[in-house]
Amino acid sequence: MPLYVDIHILQTVPPSNLNRDDTGNPKTAIYGGVRRARVSSQAWKKATRTAYKAHLDESDLGVRTKRAVELLCARMQTIDESLSTEDARAKSAAVFAALGIKLEAVKSKTAKKAEAAGDAREEYETSQYLIFWSNRQLDRLAQLALSRDKPTKREAAEAADMEHGIDVALFGRMVADDADFNVDASVQVAHALSTHAVEIEQDYFTAVDDHNPTNETGAGMIGTVDFDSATLYRYATVNVAGLQENLAGDAEAAVRAVEAFVAAFVTSMPTGKQNTFANRTAPDCVVVALRTDQPLNLVGAFEDAIESEAAHVRPSVEALVGHFQGVGGLLGAPERVFVARSSDRADHVDALGTPLSLSDLVSSLGTDLRGRISSS
Repeated sequence: MPLYVDIHILQTVPPSNLNRDDTGNPKTAIYGGVRRARVSSQAWKKATRTAYKAHLDESDLGVRTKRAVELLCARMQTIDESLSTEDARAKSAAVFAALGIKLEAVKSKTAKKAEAAGDAREEYETSQYLIFWSNRQLDRLAQLALSRDKPTKREAAEAADMEHGIDVALFGRMVADDADFNVDASVQVAHALSTHAVEIEQDYFTAVDDHNPTNETGAGMIGTVDFDSATLYRYATVNVAGLQENLAGDAEAAVRAVEAFVAAFVTSMPTGKQNTFANRTAPDCVVVALRTDQPLNLVGAFEDAIESEAAHVRPSVEALVGHFQGVGGLLGAPERVFVARSSDRADHVDALGTPLSLSDLVSSLGTDLRGRISSS
């Protein structure tokens, strides 16, 4: 049976630049005919992946990289300290050849600078694009490389396409050289949008040279930084059945993955200009809904931009709850709803359920999921 965990968050951030475009401005989008603050899904997925490392064992995690050759070499030389770097690179290349993944020798900017400074260092071949590997897959590939000079495609495929780990199982993997190694993501993350119209503002700053002579005036540096502030609607959904399939049918691993993802998605924050703005905040409210028909993004609650001369949180919460109930009347209510909030400004969300702490919400969600799914 299909089962989706929908996560809806309203979160207010002060002046900030969470996610910049190519000009350095905060990203925006036109929605409902007005300009909104926007934070890309990629930015919040990266923040979430970083945050859930605190909730999961290293063996459940992975790495998205072009530099898997370097990682394999390090693993092999840890296992066999007598193995030379040259032999390790050759063995790694044989594994990737068996997988059909093309490698290229491209010097990084760091390596070029080091070479120019007379500090040449080992530079490893890289894949032509980023590939998501679980740590267990990299461990098995390293063992395979040590045991065979020329592993077969079947051997390499078995090592690379088992035990995806929670990282790969959630966010998927695309291997352009061989689609057999692709993994369909079980998570979708929407671009966060402000519930109201925004204007990009500009901070003009100056910095004083601490070692200026006493008779010299003027700034040592001047510049500008763009920012906005907003109440953001954030949404993500987890396809529990797809997640469980990616985890070889392991129901408990799927539940742990959902718990970790929800906790991390709720508490994470992209790091753009964070030292400049110290903009990390807690969500105003969180609504987690279990649905068995389809995932539902409720951004339509804000197609008519919130207009308020005062705060945006309360009218945003009221709009979200109203839309939630309206969609439920059309398509049917969710199987379960879990609610959390951080202030009385969001108390209208209580109409959807009894507010819980985040830890209790995650625990209750996990208990409910364990009663709904079983290992295949």
